Amino acid sequence: MAGCKSFQRFFNKHTSAFNHDIFTPFYQWFFGNLQYDNYTLDVDSSIFTRYDRQQGSKKGYNPQKPRRNSHHPLIAFIEETRMVANFWLQSGNAYTSNNFQGFLADTIEKLNGKKIGLFRGDSGFYGKEVFDYLEENEGVGSYIIAARQYIPIQQKIAGHTFWIKVSKGIEVGETTYQSPLWDKQRRLVMVRQLITERPNATGKSLKLFEEEGIYNNYRYSCFVTDLALPPLQVWNLYKQRANCENRIKELKYDFGADNFNLKNFDATEAALNWVMMAYNFISLFRQVVLNTRVEQRMKTLRYKVFAIGGYIVKNGNQRMLKLSLAMKRREWFTGLWNCNKTFEIPQIINT
Repeated sequence: MAGCKSFQRFFNKHTSAFNHDIFTPFYQWFFGNLQYDNYTLDVDSSIFTRYDRQQGSKKGYNPQKPRRNSHHPLIAFIEETRMVANFWLQSGNAYTSNNFQGFLADTIEKLNGKKIGLFRGDSGFYGKEVFDYLEENEGVGSYIIAARQYIPIQQKIAGHTFWIKVSKGIEVGETTYQSPLWDKQRRLVMVRQLITERPNATGKSLKLFEEEGIYNNYRYSCFVTDLALPPLQVWNLYKQRANCENRIKELKYDFGADNFNLKNFDATEAALNWVMMAYNFISLFRQVVLNTRVEQRMKTLRYKVFAIGGYIVKNGNQRMLKLSLAMKRREWFTGLWNCNKTFEIPQIINT
């Protein structure tokens, strides 16, 4: 096994253009072999805290470690396949939607002709440039983006009187809204939850009207969308976006994504893209080979499947691998090998 210095020298040879030449064909090959189209794409950002002077590590939004340098990467997830579609490393002071157009164009290129049926993003992607790009891009079907509750949005919510009760303590409504910066109206879906009946309700209070008691009884969420579905379905679709938060935690805790960093910015991005590809292959392994109802994390798979003690003995002219498996697990483990034999791995074309 090569030492850490060898890996450092290897990754330090990477440049931004070199990373593009390597990972774009790799992602295209991977997704091109998945028989699935019309993806749901969730884009989110994360914070990787740094404790040295790596390139691009700057002070920015970091609620866990205030005033610490960090990187602020953008990650695109595919909901249906539970995989990473793209990864860009950004400096710590970069805003979430910085160069969003370039990131989405690069993601569409890496998806190898697959269409994005639905795009979902949090309030960090709320803005005219993002809306215009999504609506004009033929590679994106529809979108749902959480709205920032600026003063005009709060006034719009407070003035809305027709709410439909869909469950205990939950009401939904819809209207149209046009910001002074926009050139057209867009659909605004609103949700309010009664705090007394749902104490753990998500959303925000209307701070503009905090002196008026009726508004303090609710938590409000609102979304800009071009979908024609009923408001409740729009909200239910957006709530499924929470899965990408779990994937980010898994990347950090099981794959050590926030611990892979070198002094060179492009080298760090290259190392992290290999982490993303490793995550995709493990996700593919879980779905195709294991095929279990429960999505087991890497730390479980490590001791259940990969880290199994064994030794090799000679049996005549042949060598035999003996694994330390209990009798109850042997049939299950043999089944994994049989499943693996039927799974054909396509040949990677050298480019």
